[in-house]
Amino acid sequence: MPEFLKNNFLNNPLSSYLWVLVILVAMLLLKGIISRFLCSILYGFFPQAKKYVERKKFIDLVLIPMEWFIVWTVVVFSLHKLKFPELLKFELYKVSTEDIADSAGKTILIVFFIRLLTRLIDFFALIFEAKANQTADQGDNQLVVFFKDFFKAVAVILGVLLISRFVFNFNIANLITGLSIVTAAIALATRESLENLIASFIIFFDKPFTVGDLVKVESITGTVEKIGLRSTRIRTDQKTYVTMPNKKMVDSILDNLSLRTQRKAEIKLELHVQTSAQKINELLAKAEVLLQQQEDIQTHSVVLNEIGLKSITVSIDYFTASIEFARFQQIKQEINLHLLRSLESLQIELAGNKE
Repeated sequence: MPEFLKNNFLNNPLSSYLWVLVILVAMLLLKGIISRFLCSILYGFFPQAKKYVERKKFIDLVLIPMEWFIVWTVVVFSLHKLKFPELLKFELYKVSTEDIADSAGKTILIVFFIRLLTRLIDFFALIFEAKANQTADQGDNQLVVFFKDFFKAVAVILGVLLISRFVFNFNIANLITGLSIVTAAIALATRESLENLIASFIIFFDKPFTVGDLVKVESITGTVEKIGLRSTRIRTDQKTYVTMPNKKMVDSILDNLSLRTQRKAEIKLELHVQTSAQKINELLAKAEVLLQQQEDIQTHSVVLNEIGLKSITVSIDYFTASIEFARFQQIKQEINLHLLRSLESLQIELAGNKE
């Protein structure tokens, strides 16, 4: 070894700096190869995954977090081989710069580890999502999304605990005990949020509705677009985006319109009181024929419902199959237009049209 490499600089021989530099440069040059190799090994631990997620997709998902985690691991352990320079040692708010640098390195390492962990959670979510797509139950897909978010939240909590233990040197057992007391206090203060969380579990397992269902709850009618841990998002027929707390979705009377077996339409014709029985009978016959000709109408009724002092009421009710809303509206329009033509051809006036 050349003599000049034995000289000290900032409390470390130049040879130590050289070795650290060589290791870091080598790692930066080889990080892609090493990371891909480790990703391939990790992918091999899950042989069943090959049916649902391609190797390339897994590597694309995990590669960058793996690279950063490996590089920063090498950085932390390499720098630990060096003595902290005395010249840079001083205190900031009673904390030494050496402790600050050490804590920063560990914190960043834990953050990269949690990032890698969340990408692995995304990988498992892709597997279960592919399995869920093979079933007819749409609730399985939403369940995958729910648990993906749930385990990511657990990963973040794990990260906080690791930082508390290895950066701030807190006793985890004492910390958890303290957190249990704090959690109880928070639970009282955030009772509504906890109730919404519990309601989300009820929704996912009881499945009163799933994403894509048309629902009516209280005065809101719309299509469910997302079910979260706290709330459910509904796109109304006015195209507004409503956020409904999950507790309200569970506690309120909810009508899942997507589960109905038929659609119903009601028409009330209030005819002029002087309309003759013959014309009314002809109108009823025309309405019967009209409804029978519609293939989508399964059952119907045409009834002279009420005779009053000011009007004669004809009630027309019909049920279609559970068809698309646009098609249902089209049928209603066709029937209404035919009824108007029948009224015109029979010269029947509606109540209030003739004094």
